[in-house]
Amino acid sequence: MASSSAGFVAGLTAAAVATVGFLGWQASATAPAALGSAKPTVPPAVSASKAARDGDDPTKLPGGTGTGPRVVYALDDDRVWLVDQGEKVVRTFRVEPGTVDPVPGVYLVSSRSNAITGTDGVPVEHVVRFASVNGVVIGFSAEAGAAAQPADDGVKTGGIRETREDGDAMWRFATIGQRVVVIR
Repeated sequence: MASSSAGFVAGLTAAAVATVGFLGWQASATAPAALGSAKPTVPPAVSASKAARDGDDPTKLPGGTGTGPRVVYALDDDRVWLVDQGEKVVRTFRVEPGTVDPVPGVYLVSSRSNAITGTDGVPVEHVVRFASVNGVVIGFSAEAGAAAQPADDGVKTGGIRETREDGDAMWRFATIGQRVVVIR
């Protein structure tokens, strides 16, 4: 009798999971395209256009990125600046962007994961997420090891890769709610 009941419960569970999966798919297929894609909030003090650069020193923080503690990410330069409360750049470094870029603007760190596998099959650590574009999550991360499987060239990725040392610094600096300013 016990094995019969277990089989019945397993069947009900499988049916429930399938139903929830179908309803989730149906809801996502009929949802408006704009729903779920993060929109940056751009205060007047921050320019979302190409920020002024110092031609003599590409590591110098561009102007027009706001004030206070923040992560500044320059799409055109593939560079990040970590800026503290006193407006001092505590670290700057180059990054390797994914295939999908966030829209220039101001975001907040929305979630973090210590270690996961990226959409490209590469184990990553110190993941700091701040945006989503058409269902692709955008965030900073550092490779933690070799790819578990070859990446599909057609996969859209939002992982902005850092070295492990830079990833450690980002992890300590960019906690939940930290501002991320994305500029051209």
